Amino acid sequence: MEHETLIRLSAFLGLFALFAGLETWAPRRIRKQPRITRWTTNWGFTVLNAVALRALAWGLPLLAVGAAADAANQGWGLFNVIALPTGIEIIVALLILDFSIWAQHLITHKIPILWRLHRVHHADVDIDVTTAIRFHPIEIAISMLLKIGLVYLLGPAIIAVVLFEVILNGTAMFNHANIRLPLGLDRVVRLVLVTPDMHRVHHSVHRHEHDSNYGFALSIWDHLFGTYIAQPAEGHDAMKVGLQWQDTRPAKLGWSLAMPFFRK
Repeated sequence: MEHETLIRLSAFLGLFALFAGLETWAPRRIRKQPRITRWTTNWGFTVLNAVALRALAWGLPLLAVGAAADAANQGWGLFNVIALPTGIEIIVALLILDFSIWAQHLITHKIPILWRLHRVHHADVDIDVTTAIRFHPIEIAISMLLKIGLVYLLGPAIIAVVLFEVILNGTAMFNHANIRLPLGLDRVVRLVLVTPDMHRVHHSVHRHEHDSNYGFALSIWDHLFGTYIAQPAEGHDAMKVGLQWQDTRPAKLGWSLAMPFFRK
């Protein structure tokens, strides 16, 4: 798809600016650490993740969008065998891809070696729009490899993969943002999408709470599979975000990058 990188980058930067502005105007929780400290580290992860994906692209001929184009050219994947109307194919592909992210997220909490990587994301003592971009480069690379494999199995339209990437990034920033939604609006929105209050439960220091609400975009999967918790036991203002041993060191980029290799 022509200009897909520009489309995705524009959507990312525009939504980031929107949610950063909203959480400044109507914050849900008081920050524990200065924004500049955390944002420098979390944006550092984004830069390193971009480098990691670039390095992955050198070793692999195609990433997710390219894999969709290659699958179409080769006639590989479910949607290249079963002819569906374009609109239906896009909707089904988006649902399958979103479920795969939900399942992958759950698995990262259950397999110890993957949890070592994923807890870098959870080690943020505040949760805001930049937490959505705080992932270890190795986890990002593994996630991309799984995504490429799934794209080849499905053979979705290129537009479906681009839409999925935009929706995933946008909803992740939305539900990590430190935004105070009116409670009535939150109840309605979370019937379809994961809201900031819903996802914040997932960042609780308590194991039974952070082993819930795995969705990034659609909230339906947690309802279907019994992993939904509506509210944190201690309330959103009093709840502790992060890990049980939490201290201030995860605000440092170098320490966080090394964390999977020395901290249980």
